[in-house]
Amino acid sequence: MQRSMVRPSPVFLGILAVTIGGGLLVGFGDDGLTLFDPNATVTAGTVLLILGGWGVSLCLHEFGHAFVAFRGGDREVYFKGYLTLDPRRYTDPVLSLVLPLILLAIGGIPLPGGAVWINHYALKSKRVESMVSLAGPLSNLALGGLLILTVQLIDPSFPYYGLAGALSFLALLQVFAFVLNILPIPGLDGWGAIEPYLSPEAQRFGAKARPWAPLILFAALIGIRPIGDAFSRLAFNVLSLIGGDDGLAALGRYVFFFWQR
Repeated sequence: MQRSMVRPSPVFLGILAVTIGGGLLVGFGDDGLTLFDPNATVTAGTVLLILGGWGVSLCLHEFGHAFVAFRGGDREVYFKGYLTLDPRRYTDPVLSLVLPLILLAIGGIPLPGGAVWINHYALKSKRVESMVSLAGPLSNLALGGLLILTVQLIDPSFPYYGLAGALSFLALLQVFAFVLNILPIPGLDGWGAIEPYLSPEAQRFGAKARPWAPLILFAALIGIRPIGDAFSRLAFNVLSLIGGDDGLAALGRYVFFFWQR
């Protein structure tokens, strides 16, 4: 029973299967994708690949926090089931998985999901506390880099043009999530990384601001277009910096938001 707790859960494997299925639809359903007329198979596959892939990355993000915490002294994450990659084990399954997927589908903003509870008193040092916070966004950046490498290994032309676009857009979402989460704002991982080194007064301020500061940021990203556009440009720039193709990412985004065409 203990061994099963560290294996990927059926829920995670199901999300992964949806992602792979979407990739297969895109890769083998492209009969000549154009910028303005992707066929229904490619469109459906892109939607499944992006939503499923984002769900997988949400699980990996939280697993990153939990795994580093476990290695750093917090054994409670093992018994809470955080190491199974099961979103049902996180703070709130709806906030952890369902809501971020809905917001991504309607707004294109890859907001972070729910959190895992870490026993910071059990961690060995301030450095470990910082690494626990950084593990989540760094998992997004690593996954984005892996997706970019995958695009570079395949031929990003017909018949894999649509697949390259979908993977590139998914990579862009990972980069956006990294840039967003690394901000030193209470409630985000960037704040968690520096919090152990702050004064008690600053830590108290962060504790009070933690419930509402991210909400203000997310509302600004969604409701104030210049701010959302600025973050999007920054994410595109970081994507290009680490070897991604912003043109393919834009294509994947266009196919994903099929209802806007």
